[in-house]
Amino acid sequence: MPARTASKAKVLVADPLCCTPLTKAPLAAGEAEDLAPVLAALGDPVRLRLLSIVAAEGEACSCNLEAPLGKSQPTISHHTRVLAEAGLIVGEKRGKWTWWRVVPERLATLRHVLGGS
Repeated sequence: MPARTASKAKVLVADPLCCTPLTKAPLAAGEAEDLAPVLAALGDPVRLRLLSIVAAEGEACSCNLEAPLGKSQPTISHHTRVLAEAGLIVGEKRGKWTWWRVVPERLATLRHVLGGS
């Protein structure tokens, strides 16, 4: 029978110049559960662009989102709903249209959790 050798697990040390950690400590279970729907909402390119448009404008009407995104109004409504459910934007109904703005506290929380200042 061949002699058994103990296998040693490699310990990988991140190079601080190329692999800066995103956070200083692992996320708690509750933080991960809170953050997952936010990251899922941002995982769609249309929603990411939509959020960037609203953030750049400060406030944007749903009626003005169709052209820059190249999407129909029902599609815009779907994407704004997902972003609103994730707490990234809030809407205010004005007549026929909804005006959207970002939730700065939610973006600040996201930035903080991901290691930003």
